[in-house]
Amino acid sequence: MNSDSVRPAVTELRLSAFKIHRGVTLPLGPLTLLSGGSGSGKSSALQAYAILARLGSGESLARALEEVAGGPSACVPVGARPDGQGRRGFRIGCTVDGPAGPVSLDLAVQAEPELRIVGERLTGCGETLLTTALTDPTRPAVQAAWHTAGATPVTRAPLPDDRLGTSLLPLRVAGKTAGQRLVLAAAEQVVVALRSAFVCDPRPEVMRAVGAGGAESGCGGDGGGAAGRGTGAGVRRSGRGGAAGGAAGKAPAKSGGSGGVGTAGAWGTRGRRGSAGSGEAGGWGHGAQEQCDEGRLRSACDNLPTVLARTSRECARRHAVLVAAVREACAGPVEGLHTVPLRPGGAGEADAGAAVAGAVVGRGDGAGGGSSGAQAVPGAGGAEGVRAVLDRGELGELPVEQLGDGELRFLALALVLLTGPDVLAMDPVGEVPSAHQQMTLLADGMDRCMDLRQARELVSLAVRMTERGHVRLLGTVRDPSVADGLPGVQVLHLGV
Repeated sequence: MNSDSVRPAVTELRLSAFKIHRGVTLPLGPLTLLSGGSGSGKSSALQAYAILARLGSGESLARALEEVAGGPSACVPVGARPDGQGRRGFRIGCTVDGPAGPVSLDLAVQAEPELRIVGERLTGCGETLLTTALTDPTRPAVQAAWHTAGATPVTRAPLPDDRLGTSLLPLRVAGKTAGQRLVLAAAEQVVVALRSAFVCDPRPEVMRAVGAGGAESGCGGDGGGAAGRGTGAGVRRSGRGGAAGGAAGKAPAKSGGSGGVGTAGAWGTRGRRGSAGSGEAGGWGHGAQEQCDEGRLRSACDNLPTVLARTSRECARRHAVLVAAVREACAGPVEGLHTVPLRPGGAGEADAGAAVAGAVVGRGDGAGGGSSGAQAVPGAGGAEGVRAVLDRGELGELPVEQLGDGELRFLALALVLLTGPDVLAMDPVGEVPSAHQQMTLLADGMDRCMDLRQARELVSLAVRMTERGHVRLLGTVRDPSVADGLPGVQVLHLGV
């Protein structure tokens, strides 16, 4: 483990008792691929990481588990029997390296008969920094004790049993003693690392429907990112608006106010709403115009054309890298990748002579469904939407929805690797300098629908991007040979 890293990162995932896993520890590097046969638990491992990430973002336990097929009971280890009170559950955890050194978080979750966190333990620097325990099953709370090292060695207080206690500590600990400051540093390190995760599962069938002129859903909340729906519970706000909402774990933290700096991805940074912002070379400029979340890529990548319109306009250099990668992965010539406005009325035909003016953004409320109305970004010529097209040179233009499933998935995953949280439907940790963050991409079935050539090209791109230090990748693959001979790739074989 690299405890000298300035960017918090999850370096170990523990599946103590989760689905088919018992006593499994997975070391995670900057680029880790899980391989194994069907039923070996590859997807389950990513699911456990996603649950931790969503809890770290301040979500309730129920919401963190809502996308698990079969519900919370499906997370219980295979063959686990209930105790005398009919209770069954699961245990997961992780280790986060960063400025505070290795910090370990372990959770015990009761799935039946009532969903709740019954135990949590945070350790670091040789100290037990936080413990929680269920002492009264009739109350929706656990008894928490965190390290103080002052006049009293620990501070005790109740915390809700449906939230990650670690994510609440920055709003509960004063930071007056050395012990309290250690607790804050460790908790914030864990929360920053967990909030920086983005789950990406491109769905070609949905991408085709939108690309051909189908209606796009509204901004934000269809599950676009493990940490994408979080509240402000994660990091101390230093007096900013939204801290109270974060403490309650129910209201989104406001991004307005002073000084927020977007997380650095390969596409650079952009100042958050209401702030001066700061751009990095090759990234978002100081004058980048704020756009609705429709310009942020969702987990299923159904709004890919809109995001491509934005990124191609705002960073030509990174877009050129994307085009080069797509050229290697697609059959036939590829001379360019751009967007054209759809004609008013939703006819679904691309206007080949239209300039790449800008995306049309929906006005969804972030609850998973969008408004049927649309608003054109200045310069879009009043278009109702945009379509992404490949420039095939003498062969003309080809709408991307006509690509094969593997080519569509390659395009979407490559775009994610080349972007940062401000381009993804997730919750950037704007309170922490971008240089102190790393985005983690969770890609289940990374090589799904792809041939070996396409999969190797995607992994090669991931190698180049993870070497820069702003993005990490945890993915699953069917064929581990996609990483043969590539430097910096860690392949873990499950089920052997």
